[in-house]
Amino acid sequence: MLHLLRTKACLKIITVSLLLCGCLLLPHLTTAQYYPYSKVEMNRTDQDSKPYYFGMSIGINLARFQTELHPVFLQNDSVYVAEPNNSGGITLGFQATARLSDRFQLRFNPQLMFVERNIFYRLKYPDLNGDTSSIKKVESIIASFPFQLKFQSDRIGNFRVYTLLGFKADIDMASNARAKKAEELVKIEKYDFGPEFGIGFNFYFPSFIFSPEIKISNGLRNIHARDANLKYSNVFDKIQSRMIVFTIHLEG
Repeated sequence: MLHLLRTKACLKIITVSLLLCGCLLLPHLTTAQYYPYSKVEMNRTDQDSKPYYFGMSIGINLARFQTELHPVFLQNDSVYVAEPNNSGGITLGFQATARLSDRFQLRFNPQLMFVERNIFYRLKYPDLNGDTSSIKKVESIIASFPFQLKFQSDRIGNFRVYTLLGFKADIDMASNARAKKAEELVKIEKYDFGPEFGIGFNFYFPSFIFSPEIKISNGLRNIHARDANLKYSNVFDKIQSRMIVFTIHLEG
């Protein structure tokens, strides 16, 4: 049931984001619909010949942990359920894009990501507040450094679609792995890395390029700093990062 609720929440966020983009771009697309391609005024015709260009990014992320339980969980007499939940955050960044050919571009897109990932626990015995359930929040400020290869389609008027494949390196600047008072914490390591996959759209305006993009960003490293003495931490053997990021790029 919790898995279904998380899936529905994810779909709602993506749907709302796509609808918002549709509302913003509807006037531009409607204009193009009423005029033949040959009569559409082409914006930024010199863009494809630039060897490089820059831009800025703003977005939202939907993040969660991918967990594997430790064998000790089956022997645990205090925690019945330990399951990650989806949570949202924001993303800010800039980008530098280099032209490799008519089809391929190389992009460096460093970002600062404000992320919250929660874990739901069902306890056998009530805690100090008398509750038998608890949600532990793991807040992170992640400096992400992704390098991405973009494959783009032909330009149709002032529109184009692209896909991307990349690899990222992350630094969690709010990592609690070295925290001293950690009885109520799930400790997370500072460094992570992993692949990224995505799709995006370029809409060419006279003064800038508006590019909505959605990507999947997964961590490969086990970022769990396990401590066998911590009730909320010792039930996990492995924790990895999972994230869906919806981003608006403004490129010049």
